[in-house]
Amino acid sequence: MKTCIALFRGINVGGKNALSMKEVAAILEHLGARKVMTYIQSGNAVFVCKDKDVSHLSNQIRVETKKRRGFDPYILLLGLEDIERAIRQNPFPEAETTPTALHAGFLAATPERPDLKMLESLKSRNERFRLIDSVFYLHAPDGVGRSKLAANAERLLGVPMTDRNWRTVSTIWKMAQELK
Repeated sequence: MKTCIALFRGINVGGKNALSMKEVAAILEHLGARKVMTYIQSGNAVFVCKDKDVSHLSNQIRVETKKRRGFDPYILLLGLEDIERAIRQNPFPEAETTPTALHAGFLAATPERPDLKMLESLKSRNERFRLIDSVFYLHAPDGVGRSKLAANAERLLGVPMTDRNWRTVSTIWKMAQELK
């Protein structure tokens, strides 16, 4: 059995793409996931499954969600080792004391031609970022809501991304540890 983390993007935002975590758990269980746990309404689930082909499982979750709710969310599936690596490689460990200001953008793949110069030009005086493999780390002490860097990161990286603050990353990792 493999421990998986499902990160849903763009659900329950501004009253659009409503999908309760109870329904997320039901979809995952319908597809064979076991020991499903969810965290906050932004779409985070941890579970164990037999399926080794995560791209196939991700597609199945999308299809089932479309069938039940009428929309097709982007879902990034990670293994326990992926979240552990992201935590271990955090280039801003001192920022973990303010976990809502530190973000990990999980990318669908490692960007081939990220526009790092443009990203650098968009960051505010207080912001820092680092791209390590398929994780975009952003320390935004003034918040990501008004950050030009945060708003343009996915486009300039050229790869689909879903972002989580460090509190969420840490909580998901602890939940996944319970399933080992």
